[in-house]
Amino acid sequence: MGNLLCCVQVDQSTVAIKERFGKFDEVMEPGCHCLPWFLGSQMAGHLSLRLQQLDVKCETKTKDNVFVNVVASIQYRALADKASDAFYKLSNTRSQIQAYVFDVIRASVPKLNLDDAFEQKNEIAKAVEDELEKAMSAYGYEIVQTLIVDIEPDEHVKRAMNEINAAARLRVAANEKAEAEKILQIKRAEGEAEAKYLSGLGIARQRQAIVDGLRDSVLGFSVNVPGTTAKDVMDMVLVTQYFDTMKEIGATSKSSAVFIPHGPGAVRDVASQIRDGLLQASQSS
Repeated sequence: MGNLLCCVQVDQSTVAIKERFGKFDEVMEPGCHCLPWFLGSQMAGHLSLRLQQLDVKCETKTKDNVFVNVVASIQYRALADKASDAFYKLSNTRSQIQAYVFDVIRASVPKLNLDDAFEQKNEIAKAVEDELEKAMSAYGYEIVQTLIVDIEPDEHVKRAMNEINAAARLRVAANEKAEAEKILQIKRAEGEAEAKYLSGLGIARQRQAIVDGLRDSVLGFSVNVPGTTAKDVMDMVLVTQYFDTMKEIGATSKSSAVFIPHGPGAVRDVASQIRDGLLQASQSS
């Protein structure tokens, strides 16, 4: 009915290309337009001005010889003031954009190692956008945004990268564990050294107390029992210590067997040995 009345409708965010006798005449904006077909006017087609997106997946190789699939997302739209160029100069806009994306990615990524490619995604996207903007502006298209949405290496490479990362983390954990064990051993050794030091002080004080007690006993016995000498007192003390030792050995069920000379003259022999040892120690010093 619109064609009979020579009227056509152009939707919003769309322009129409008007031709007259097969030659470009004008760009029709959204709205209602008169198109006298009997005068050779006709509508060649529509051109959308909406933002469009094209996802391009490109396989390439990095500098360290790893094959990766780079996925680029291109957002573009036709310019209203260059609608005739966008309609007539390109027969397949998406294929043209895809070709430029392939060219830039395959020229940029091989210069980078795999890790650098992940880190420099924005630089790769900027290079693609600059090249597309320069090329597509001549055809009436604007490149709004270019994104590198994914860099996907081969499955075996991803598994190897994960194993390397896991090994590095395990190495750090092992170092931390070893450092902790080292600190524990140092603290334990310091504690043992302190305990032995305090134990030595205790033993030294105990021996000092025993010596002081023996000295007081000898002096007191010599004073209270006239005619006794220090040697008699020491013999008596040694006899007492001897029988106390024998009593303790016999009272302890888990003690090992100790064979020592025992008899009426054993005490004298023990006393003589102790005195001889003390005399030798004093003479050597």
